[in-house]
Amino acid sequence: MRILLAGGAGYIGSHLAVVLLEAGHEVLVVDDYSNSTSTAIERVEQITGRPIDVVKCDVADLSALRAALSDQRFEAVVHLAGLKAVGESVAQPAHYYRTNLTSTLNILDVMREHGVTKLVFSSSATVYSPAADGVDNLDESQPSGHGITNPYGWTKAMNEQIIRDVQRSRPELEAVLLRYFNPVGAHESGLIGEDPAGIPNNLMPFVAQVAIGKRDRLAVFGDRYPTADGTGVRDYIHVMDLAEGHAVALQHLHPGVETYNLGTGIGHSVLDVVRAFSEASGRDIPYEVVAPRSGDVARAVADPAKANDELGWHATHSLADACRDSWRWQSQNPTGYAD
Repeated sequence: MRILLAGGAGYIGSHLAVVLLEAGHEVLVVDDYSNSTSTAIERVEQITGRPIDVVKCDVADLSALRAALSDQRFEAVVHLAGLKAVGESVAQPAHYYRTNLTSTLNILDVMREHGVTKLVFSSSATVYSPAADGVDNLDESQPSGHGITNPYGWTKAMNEQIIRDVQRSRPELEAVLLRYFNPVGAHESGLIGEDPAGIPNNLMPFVAQVAIGKRDRLAVFGDRYPTADGTGVRDYIHVMDLAEGHAVALQHLHPGVETYNLGTGIGHSVLDVVRAFSEASGRDIPYEVVAPRSGDVARAVADPAKANDELGWHATHSLADACRDSWRWQSQNPTGYAD
């Protein structure tokens, strides 16, 4: 297929582009480079030896998106575009709602205008209700869209509802909602990886920047959770496993809306990650414990059984693999794509 990747120059989009190209698909990227860079696309082309068509455009601008795609052909869409920082969403809620909801509405409008019915949407485990905290592993039947503690999570839940409602009005629409847990790692080549602008919002890139000497120490938000070592436990999924999950989902689309968790089913604490990254890099990771963040839950780990059974997809990379690949990317690119 010829697949439109909205937000395809970003962390997950660039790794997905590798997987799709290597599977024989064509890739069309739409990205405004507000939180990404064209260098990532060049690196993907270097890895795969295949070209990528790129349209620079803000997906949240409908007239610009229509104009940019007016002469483009595509048969499916993977929607990765949007803002993604939980803390920033609390500080700038209107910006998050406007951007993330409008982007999805625009994608759906353009799909209808082009006669495209296949959609894979980048959702998040943040849609699960905090009331589910304490559940060993979260499956797709757990409460979602209730009591979410930040605007980012609400935009994901609202987008899921928008897609379900639109599908009811357009029965031909084939959609999959993929609820990511915690993407980590990088492509094994070290050519592409996570390159956050400013202070990283996610744990592993922050740990990597401490290891490389870019930052003095890691802030560990709370150490009194009801977990083995008192720090929060999350499901860290290698970005290449995540990318494979999208590729498989594209092959299992059918009229209607399906929801799948993409996670490993294994929980690791913050200090587990610190130890694993220290071992992978051969460097100490200084850290200090600070006050917990409002809204953080003690444990969020996927039950990936539905994706395992229905898609035939399984995560194959370990936390050690993710730390090794992340360190290779960080050590080869100390200042990210700016190198």
